Amino acid sequence: MKDKNNYIYGLHSVLEALEAGRDVDKIFLRGSLTGQAVDKLLKMARAQVIPVARVPLAKLDRITSRNHQGVIAVLSSVSYSRVHQVLPMLFEQGRTPFLVVLDGITDVRNFGAIARTCECAGVDAIVLPERGSVTVGADAMQASAGALNHIEVCREPNLLEALQFIADSGVKIVGTSDHNPVRYTAVDYTGPVALVLGSEHTGISAEVMELCNHHVMIPEYGHINSLNVSVATGVMVYEVVRQRHGDDPLGTDAK
Repeated sequence: MKDKNNYIYGLHSVLEALEAGRDVDKIFLRGSLTGQAVDKLLKMARAQVIPVARVPLAKLDRITSRNHQGVIAVLSSVSYSRVHQVLPMLFEQGRTPFLVVLDGITDVRNFGAIARTCECAGVDAIVLPERGSVTVGADAMQASAGALNHIEVCREPNLLEALQFIADSGVKIVGTSDHNPVRYTAVDYTGPVALVLGSEHTGISAEVMELCNHHVMIPEYGHINSLNVSVATGVMVYEVVRQRHGDDPLGTDAK
């Protein structure tokens, strides 16, 4: 069954949703639950790259008071893509790809604000890791003011492999951190580009940063040195816009 909070609950209802190809963001499974149907669910979830979290019964009961049978699926508010599908399509259309990669962003409000900025600036796709990332559900859709209806979201089971594919496709990867030595304005963004931004608390992981072609920082002159990640994304994204459309403010030139 489905409730108003964008959940499907009940073992057989969740299995039916997976068999129907519904876009499921995450599955919560009671820690001790076993059986053939559970094994089938786990196999299907792996095949569809859906994370499964084993949780205590109390957590499931907090999500819904109905008979969940130890299984709750969180429906996605968007249809996910994969970067290996989106990127070739952009090149085939004669576009200059513009991607934003988010490493470890878990706050729904920040993600919604980022998605809103990206859509306004003409970003082609937002790339997220499958694990350790925000749930793109109804709250994220609301926080984005509907922007997620108009921009591709790529959910990747392995972010490092996705970034390697992006690099091999001829896209410049630019990582941001306040520890980096180069100002963000010093890089040429007029070609295919992927901007990588990390969590405010942990930043971009070392493995991801190693795959970046350029390591840039946004200068900060205050005392707290803690620029909100959605604001940092806006600064970076609109530097790309400035360089690409500086003499064409309406963006009528090809991207």
